[in-house]
Amino acid sequence: GYTVLEARNGREAMTVATNHPGPIHLVLTDVVMPEMNGGALAERLTGVRPEARILFMSGYTDGDIVRRGVLRPGVSFLQKPFSVARLSEMVRRTLDDKG
Repeated sequence: GYTVLEARNGREAMTVATNHPGPIHLVLTDVVMPEMNGGALAERLTGVRPEARILFMSGYTDGDIVRRGVLRPGVSFLQKPFSVARLSEMVRRTLDDKG
C-alpha cells in the first residue's frame, strides 16, 4: 500500500522530494552514496519535509557508522544485507516511531 518515489542519488532525491505534491512519510537512504551522503540528505530533506521519517541502511555496522560520526545514536538503521521481511519490519517501526 505504499507509494514509492525513486532517486538515483541524494541530489535527485532532493529534487524529487521538493517537487512531489503529496506528503513523504519515509525516506530509505543508504548512508554512503556518491555526491551526497545519507546524513546530508536527511538533514537537507527534513528541512523541506519535516514530516519525513528517515531509515538509513548500510553494509557498515551501525556502531562503526556512529563511531565515525556519520550517524548519531538512536537513528533508524537497517544493516545490509537484509530480507524483505526485515525491511518491512523496519519501515513499519520507523513510521510508528513517535520520536
